[in-house]
Amino acid sequence: MKIIVLGGAGDMGSTTVRDLAANPDVGELAIADYNLEGAQALAAEINDPRVTAMKVDANDHESLVGAIEPYDVAASAIGPFYAFERKCASGAIDAGRHYVSLCDDYDAAQAVFELDEKASERGVTVLTGLGWTPGISNVLARKAAEELDTIERINVSWGASADDSEGFAVVLHTLHIFSGRVPSFQEGQLIEVPAGSGKERVRFPEPVGDCNVFHLGHPEPVTLPRTYPNVTTVTLKGGLSENLLNSLSIMMAKLHLSNTHGKRVAVAKLLKTLLPVIGKIGRPTEPSSAVRVDVAGTWNGDPAKVSYGSADHMDRLTGLPMAIGAVMLGRGDISRRGVMAPEACIPPDLFISEMSKRGVKFFEGPEMAQPMQVGPTPGSVETG
Repeated sequence: MKIIVLGGAGDMGSTTVRDLAANPDVGELAIADYNLEGAQALAAEINDPRVTAMKVDANDHESLVGAIEPYDVAASAIGPFYAFERKCASGAIDAGRHYVSLCDDYDAAQAVFELDEKASERGVTVLTGLGWTPGISNVLARKAAEELDTIERINVSWGASADDSEGFAVVLHTLHIFSGRVPSFQEGQLIEVPAGSGKERVRFPEPVGDCNVFHLGHPEPVTLPRTYPNVTTVTLKGGLSENLLNSLSIMMAKLHLSNTHGKRVAVAKLLKTLLPVIGKIGRPTEPSSAVRVDVAGTWNGDPAKVSYGSADHMDRLTGLPMAIGAVMLGRGDISRRGVMAPEACIPPDLFISEMSKRGVKFFEGPEMAQPMQVGPTPGSVETG
């Protein structure tokens, strides 16, 4: 199979590239990035004749389509996704090629679902948001849902250290999701709640541990109700281990310093210079990232709850799922066409097995301390 990774020289995309380069089933692999020098350096590091580098500009639709056409699958790590997801997905659809992305912006997910009919007509699968959250979170939600008889609530949470990633797009994304009003699915309706509200303390797998989380703008409340129409509640909360940075992000949103892309770029440039200093306040000993998914419903007629989680470094949690998804698309393992989220087409046990082979750990139970038991038998169902 032939795969092109858009934004493949970046923090997250390079992890995808390295994993795909290690896969013997990948016959050709292109690192396509606006930063051609970075793409060439990564190709030289991998030092494999199957791997090439090229420059790509996602704002130039015709050249983007031309870059994608020779490949079977396009995988996109180009962020911020609120600015690039629809452009990249449109490029893949017009090229007639399958597409998978790390899209973690709710408004970008909403926009790309508008391309569903066009993708279906072209016989193309657009798999949006197969990274850490969304991505792992969606697959864990599906696994939990399959272990219950009915589901009523899905609560997704993430916790991370700001020191676990240095990418500029990550800073832009953080400013974006802390700004304005963001989607939350409550009482069967998609509503908007203030970003940075609903503070609560959540237990994540170690080494993240306990972390303050808030309502933030991610796609899960938008996509999961599409797959599970009977669910009444889907929430997404996240937060940084460094509490000062949570407070700073909320304050900048209240001062309207991060409510436009231009403002976010200016603030992100400033933060990039300050993070080495202010990020030390509250910085954990081992910077890491984690996700937790709690699904409540019924099992054997009783109220029940299933809790799953995972922890690792952000680049691995984010980049490895997209590599797995790209190979699944290239092999033809996903036959459904149109635009979809991971829970609609990714088999949980297969995905978790592939992630586990790469050393990513999964946990279950309310304390997030018990290793996950992968298989058809419910492992973490709490009844009562």
